[in-house]
Amino acid sequence: MPKVLISDKMDPKAAQIFRERGVEVDEITGKTPEELKAIIGQYDGLAIRSSTKVTKEILEAATNLKVVGRAGIGVDNVDIPSASAKGVVVMNTPFGNSITTAEHAIALMFALARQLPEADLSTQAGKWEKNRFMGVELTSKTLGLIGAGNIGSIVADRARGLRMKVIAFDPFLSPERAVELGVEKVDLDDLLARADFITLHTPLTDQTRNILSRDNLLRTKKGVRIINCARGGLIDEAALKEGLDSGHIAGAALDVFVEEPAKASPLFGTPNFVSTPHLGASTTEAQVNVAIQVAEQMADYLVSGGVTNALNMPSLSAEEAPRLKPYMALAEKLGSLVGQLTHGAIGRISIHSEGAAAELNQKPIVSAVLAGFLRTQTDTVNMVNAPLLAKERGIEVREVRTEREADYHTLLRVSVKTEAGERSVAGTLFGDQAPRLVELFGIKVEADLAGHMLYVVNEDAPGFIGRLGTLLGESGVNIGTFHLGRRSAGGEAILLLSVDEAVDADLIARVRQLAGVKTVMGLSF
Repeated sequence: MPKVLISDKMDPKAAQIFRERGVEVDEITGKTPEELKAIIGQYDGLAIRSSTKVTKEILEAATNLKVVGRAGIGVDNVDIPSASAKGVVVMNTPFGNSITTAEHAIALMFALARQLPEADLSTQAGKWEKNRFMGVELTSKTLGLIGAGNIGSIVADRARGLRMKVIAFDPFLSPERAVELGVEKVDLDDLLARADFITLHTPLTDQTRNILSRDNLLRTKKGVRIINCARGGLIDEAALKEGLDSGHIAGAALDVFVEEPAKASPLFGTPNFVSTPHLGASTTEAQVNVAIQVAEQMADYLVSGGVTNALNMPSLSAEEAPRLKPYMALAEKLGSLVGQLTHGAIGRISIHSEGAAAELNQKPIVSAVLAGFLRTQTDTVNMVNAPLLAKERGIEVREVRTEREADYHTLLRVSVKTEAGERSVAGTLFGDQAPRLVELFGIKVEADLAGHMLYVVNEDAPGFIGRLGTLLGESGVNIGTFHLGRRSAGGEAILLLSVDEAVDADLIARVRQLAGVKTVMGLSF
């Protein structure tokens, strides 16, 4: 009989479901990391919330562990790469607390608009400062959403019910989906300039970290009120305090902080600042939902091998997996590549399989493309929920098969429709079924997609490669592989270089200054 440890406080229905489905379960909460290391070796599954930290050290001690289930969305407390290396499946419950988090954002918006926390303290202190607390109405105000995914779309719906005008910044939000949500799609600068209230509903990624930076906060409308129930690190907290102190920002409410538990913060005690201790998912209904979901998912995996909402494992039958595995690796890399290189709203993604690839089950291949593509913007996507996330973002997904052989025995092509037109990448399997890029935006170029890479589009001219190599050498950057393609002699050329370390912003800026460079980006696979 499989055995599961519930190491964080969880609704009793979770343990009940485990037992009903033939899984032995222990509920032991509050253990220190050393105490958890001492007992984790006897368990097949570990069910957690946010308190337990599943570190590399814990995983090394977990000699029998097969699955970690997070009752909630965020998996910041799980070392997913180490879990993957150990063969441990990591699951979450991405949609169990969406309504609860959205409602908390609306509650904080009301609290800011009417200064409820300060008014409560004043009144209970025996004061009657009716003239001190002059609030504002939400009706007819403009709400700016940064992130219009699952939670953001619920906030938009509630805000429209309050007769607010909703504008949204989300690179993945298509014009069609914006119409469906009843929001106006805008760029970030427009949102900052127009919004009376700003609420964030985006994961913390390299692209979103400090999205409300000091510069961006200074570009907001004077008197703006800001709410964050998403992730700490999306806002420069020191700059936020400066904005509150100066009066440029009329109010701010944070449920999340860069460092949690947030026992000290420069924002604490600041007038017009409201804080809660990461309560976004803290309702009875949400906790019941995520507890039930994580128990069902883990039990299914341990008893029958079913995989749902896994962050590091595809949903596949045992018979299909060996044949599909290399194709899914290729599909995910192509999706990641086009996701990293494409900006703006995506209206459609087309996955075209040719030759041997067209004979396979396309669903996992399509899901792998979508997961690779969406993972460049969100840290909660996986092969199970990627199609749903794409649908929520209004992305049309097309699947095309061509069984005849073309230039390659097997080929996958991923095309995206953007506001700037159609762009595509293509790849095949070489030798020992290794994924290989063979075409990039219409230019023939062969490259392995792995590790850290530098992508450069330049005018094809003598001496450019030498100048680039010299710059990289002077910067201490070691080139692993070098791949070149061009449309025609003297035309547009593409360079893909694998390097030993991630490409930083300073290096990108210096490469951009080279004569003839049109585009330069760092890529990561």
